[in-house]
Amino acid sequence: MSRLLSIGFIGLLPGLALANDFPTQARVEFVLGCMQELGGQSYDTLYPCVCLIDRIAADMRYDEFAQAQVFSQLRSTPGERGGVFRDPDQAGMLTAKLEAATEQGRAACFITR
Repeated sequence: MSRLLSIGFIGLLPGLALANDFPTQARVEFVLGCMQELGGQSYDTLYPCVCLIDRIAADMRYDEFAQAQVFSQLRSTPGERGGVFRDPDQAGMLTAKLEAATEQGRAACFITR
């Protein structure tokens, strides 16, 4: 019986690894940027920002998140250069997925007053 449980647990490990595939540096950069948007580095801004990146990481793989960030940041580039970031179907899909994950995370992590 314990052997069966061990095999079952080992089977869950790949899923757990995929759920937390965001590199530490990416998480730190996101949290620092989030804290800056909220008014600076303090415990009051740290915890909601950490919660937010954890929620996003639960909804997206890191490669999707990284691509969505690039598409989001560069889609306002004018002309043909910006078209590379605005026009592909993947750009719209990933940007929408990031926006939805961010919105859900903000609703769960940020206390509105």
